[in-house]
Amino acid sequence: MLSFSSTAVKNHSLKKRLYFLLKLVCFISSVLIYCEFLIYYVVIFQCRWPEVKGGAHVGKKETSTSVLKAIILADTHLLGEIKGHWLDKLRREWQMERSFQTALWLLQPDIVFILGDVFDEGKWSSPQAWADDVRRFRKMFKYPVSTELVVVAGNHDIGFHYEMTTYKVNRFEKVFNFTSGKLITRKGINFVLVNSVALEGDGCAVCRTSEAKLVAISHKLNCSQQKPNHSNKRCSDVEKLPASEPILLQHYPLYRKSDAECSGEDSALPEEKNIQFQEKYDVLSQEASQKLIWWFHPRLILSGHTHSACEVLHAGKIPEISVPSFSWRNRNNPSFIMGSVTPTDFSLQKCFLPYESRVFAIYCAAGALLVILILAHFQLLTPPFYFAQRLISKHKAV
Repeated sequence: MLSFSSTAVKNHSLKKRLYFLLKLVCFISSVLIYCEFLIYYVVIFQCRWPEVKGGAHVGKKETSTSVLKAIILADTHLLGEIKGHWLDKLRREWQMERSFQTALWLLQPDIVFILGDVFDEGKWSSPQAWADDVRRFRKMFKYPVSTELVVVAGNHDIGFHYEMTTYKVNRFEKVFNFTSGKLITRKGINFVLVNSVALEGDGCAVCRTSEAKLVAISHKLNCSQQKPNHSNKRCSDVEKLPASEPILLQHYPLYRKSDAECSGEDSALPEEKNIQFQEKYDVLSQEASQKLIWWFHPRLILSGHTHSACEVLHAGKIPEISVPSFSWRNRNNPSFIMGSVTPTDFSLQKCFLPYESRVFAIYCAAGALLVILILAHFQLLTPPFYFAQRLISKHKAV
């Protein structure tokens, strides 16, 4: 009889331990699933496409098909084999993959633009390392057939001007179907893709090719915007495009002295705002910037490179938006731009991703709670905590 009672007590004790262990596993799993998966849905679900007025009309009502829904992001900086630690790679790439795939699933954009510095070490990676980086990129940023992906070259992809070679440029162009000056038209909207690294102005081979392509695009756009009754022999054989002012997409921002005039929670840090920008390194030269404005008279310029947000006006009327980095390695609060665009108008809205500091705070709070639960289970809490636990238990019993 005594043996039976002892066995029953042991079984009961074992069941309690297993039940407690199950609760711990469920608690830890719930925290991990939320912080590493669900949080991206919770945060991005709150983002909404901005409304735009200048769409095509049918019976005086704007049609949803007339508006191009575009997502713009920049500076993903996928780590390479030289500087990238495996744990850093694993963490950052998981964050970007989950954010990108969640955004595609919830927002269903027509097109996604990435404004350069896709890779961190493209400027010096070997063919094998390059192939591995491309493979990882395609896994992270895979997209459905209903969405188009357009990528612009950055200095970390093909090197700064002094590192840039025809081989590196061709290698990038082969993967992303990008040329150093390219025009794409979607839903009557003209986008000009610029290799801003090649706008050095020193007559290098890549620079000459790039400028020639941009001049040809400029000529085609200017001819397309002329009135039908306006005769111009130079435009007689030019393929006509939609008469829509173009949007420039590039990696380097146009020239500005610094980020001193930039504002917002994702602008540069206060101690960095007054640092003077270096032409041809931090921003385009004044000459190259003026050329782009003369050639294209854009209605909007989108750029990256600085890893921080900024909005500036050029010539008093042309807005430029610097898109912050999409990687948590560069920012605590990454984001992307959501744009609703028509041939005559556009509207932009920023969508912030989960703050890494908040995710870290959730993990810290969960860890502290986990320690308290374990100590309480084994009755190892200090007397005040243990007294409070017994008091709560007695209150429940009453």
